[in-house]
Formats: sequence, C-alpha cells, structure tokens
Amino acid sequence: MIQILIVDDFPTVRQGLRNLIEATDDLAVLAEAKDGEEAVVIACARRPDVILMDLSLPGINGSEATRRIVANDPLAIVLILTAHSEHRRALEAIRAGAHGYLRKDIAPALLLDSIRAAARGESPLDARSARALVNEIAVNNETPSLTNRERQVLELVAAGLANKQIAASLDMREKTVKNHLTRIFSTLGVSGRTQAAMWAAQNGLFDVG
Repeated sequence: MIQILIVDDFPTVRQGLRNLIEATDDLAVLAEAKDGEEAVVIACARRPDVILMDLSLPGINGSEATRRIVANDPLAIVLILTAHSEHRRALEAIRAGAHGYLRKDIAPALLLDSIRAAARGESPLDARSARALVNEIAVNNETPSLTNRERQVLELVAAGLANKQIAASLDMREKTVKNHLTRIFSTLGVSGRTQAAMWAAQNGLFDVG
C-alpha cells in the first residue's frame, strides 16, 4: 500500500484528493497538512511513500518545504501538484528536490498513475512544462565526464525506469545502481533523478515529448 501525505491549504482540495485516493485498492492517505511547516514536521516524523505538495502555501511555500524535507530525508518522494503553470516555479520545485511536477487540472486517472510512478522512483512531469524546463536548466559549456556505464544508467533514468528495473536491464545489483546514481548526480551537479533526466534531455540523450 502506497502511503500518501497531502499538502494543501484548501480543505476542499484535500478532501477531494482523499476521496480520489481512498477509492483505490493500492493507495492510502497517511496524513494531511495545511501548510509548509506542518508538511515538514509530518513528513519527517511519519515518512510517507509519496508527498503531494502544493506550491502556494501559508508560511513557507511548497518549494521550501520540499527542500527541507529532502534535506532531512534524501529518499523522500515529493510530487508537486499545483494550479500554477509558471515554468520558473516548476524549475524551482525541481531544484528543491521534487520528483515530479503536475497541474491540478490533470485527469484523475492520470494523477493516480503518476503517484504510482513516483512511488516506483519515476519522475512524472506535466507535458506542457517539460520542454520549458529542459530549455531553462543551465548546463556547463563543457559536458561533464561520465563513464559508459553511468551514461547507460542515466539514459534509463531519463526513460523513466526505477532502480529495480535499471538493475534488471543492465544485469547489476540495485545497490550498484544507487552507487552509480550518486556519482552521476555529483558529476552533473544535480540533486535528483528529475534534474538528471532534464540534463539528459538537454544534452540529447533522449527526447522530451
């Protein structure tokens, strides 16, 4: 069962998401938070599998809450769900450590699938924001040096595969995949899978639709 923390300052939005999630067999609402500070406290104490995070929150905003959560738990999975379409906000959230960025007008079935994908370690992105994010992410003039194996791992990350799938595809242990990812993130100067995928897209390792 995938345990979810819902973070939104509107009770009606939280209730709507709860109703949608609890109508499934494999997802459950672990807790709700009405602002960024509460989200950080709950996330750090209860370690949900996925955090659905709004950006516009009282007190600290969703990006800052994400940054604090990920700083405390680098394995935390934060999925931004917002009404905002500004690419600057999306980029800020991704740089803070969010795994994905979705609009609130997303179809309910697609939202549920995106939550499942995030829990698997994938990086769901709103298609309307993806290319703009790719164009905005800064890269060095000199391409960072990656080994052939690291490039293979990065390509599979960019294709949306989770660590377990990458391990099976490349015939290696999942722990080895994690070690490769740590080195890849350090080499590229990124903080997570989504930023790494964006770097791969901008450098021609795969195409964003």
